[in-house]
Amino acid sequence: MINFALLKDLLVFTRDGEWGKGEPIEDSVKMAVIRGTDFSSVRYGDLSQVPIRFIPSRLAARKQLQENDILIETAGGTKNQPTGRTVFLKSRLFKKSNLSLICASFSRFLRVDSQLAEPEYVFWYLQYLYETGEMEKHQIQHTGVARFQYTNFAETVKIPLPPLDEQKAIAHILGTLDDKIELNQQMNQTLEAIARTIFKSWFIDFDPVRAKMEGRQPAGMDAETAALFPDEFEDSPLGKIPKGWRVTSLDQIADFLNGLALQKYPPDQDDYLPVIKIAELRKGITKSSGKASPNIDEKYIIQDGDVLFSWSGSLEAVIWCGGKGALNQHLFKITSKKYPKYFYYEWVKFHLPEFRSIAASKATTMGHIQRHHLTAALVVVPPSNVIEAANQKMIPLLENLILTHLESRTIISIRDTLLPKLLSGEIRVKDAEKVVEEVT
Repeated sequence: MINFALLKDLLVFTRDGEWGKGEPIEDSVKMAVIRGTDFSSVRYGDLSQVPIRFIPSRLAARKQLQENDILIETAGGTKNQPTGRTVFLKSRLFKKSNLSLICASFSRFLRVDSQLAEPEYVFWYLQYLYETGEMEKHQIQHTGVARFQYTNFAETVKIPLPPLDEQKAIAHILGTLDDKIELNQQMNQTLEAIARTIFKSWFIDFDPVRAKMEGRQPAGMDAETAALFPDEFEDSPLGKIPKGWRVTSLDQIADFLNGLALQKYPPDQDDYLPVIKIAELRKGITKSSGKASPNIDEKYIIQDGDVLFSWSGSLEAVIWCGGKGALNQHLFKITSKKYPKYFYYEWVKFHLPEFRSIAASKATTMGHIQRHHLTAALVVVPPSNVIEAANQKMIPLLENLILTHLESRTIISIRDTLLPKLLSGEIRVKDAEKVVEEVT
């Protein structure tokens, strides 16, 4: 028989997040401040985007985060993303940073009594409640901001508590799948970094050309490939470029297809395509994603491996691996009959800082660029034999990147399928362990 307990009865400590700006006063400490927008990256051990602030010591001492704490978002939600999101602070997150951590305003941290319940099990149960919409029932609108009524939630929601060893086993199963997702993310970051390094060396910094001018063998390059590069530069609108290469515009090496106003194409009852908007570029397709008719022109249908670029808002370029969907306005799908995918993808990424600067200067609520900015963005194009040599290095990297993303999507689906079944007892731990062994 499974016992139940109120969330509030499982905690040894809980506090609201840091408030105010934490002015750098004499008695202060430097800390990383985790906001709700950081939850996704922090979940997989990435602190690179987390802001660093000076926090008054009196505040930091009471609100410093520890391993196995659970963060819960208490305000700032939207219609498409309710409050109540959670993140579990794994031990390795603290090992990656020399900084102490604190949660920002509009968050609360929970410290579970490990003698009463397994902290990670409690996290996964809260995650289950969020996914099933239970959290949204405890959300209210206050002065135009969605707020999560934590006190009411903690005092009314009962958490099922199987024996502690079973809680640990469930947490281990779900955590193992999460770890595999994190490993894949790290692998993809490495693949992207390698591809970007090669591209920059060959097509932006022209390292092989400079090496030959200095009488050196280009580093990491065989003699046959090195022979494809000239040993001198010539003038161009972009300054000095390798002799025989040419300069053209970004919109000349690829086609930029703008999406549709998909509210004009409603779904056909149960037959639909999920709508890919700017938000989906970061979080993928979710239950809150829009729906559109599947009978739109095929060119507006997104497939895994397509390059997408948001020309307004956040201005991001991604290789989409979130499944079939419909291309919404404010997004470009980029294709080319002339050049390989990595070539135009890397050139778009190269120009992103410039595009973001242009968008930020716009006097609108959501900055954007226009098509003439694509024409003004110049790129360097080498002869076809150099492109073919680069293909041998770049295409396998891109293919591995896509395959790893797709594997993560499969694991996420398995994890999200197992989650409610494990928590409800519908599937036994031993059966779930077999599933995990197959995918990890």
